Amino acid sequence: MYRRLRDLREDNDLKQRQLAEVLHVSQTTYSRYESGAIDIPSDALIKLADFYGVSTDYLLGRSDK
Repeated sequence: MYRRLRDLREDNDLKQRQLAEVLHVSQTTYSRYESGAIDIPSDALIKLADFYGVSTDYLLGRSDK
């Protein structure tokens, strides 16, 4: 899952700081989400899925679509 978050961010030429702003968290917190150091809350996961136009299943690695 964490690899997909980073890949999506990089594919869209975004910085961690920009995603942190979308989620209303610090850049450090977002970095910890992306590295897997802390679990992503479900509301943040849904926001990320909506932001990227993908399903939460895709972010979680349960689907390749």
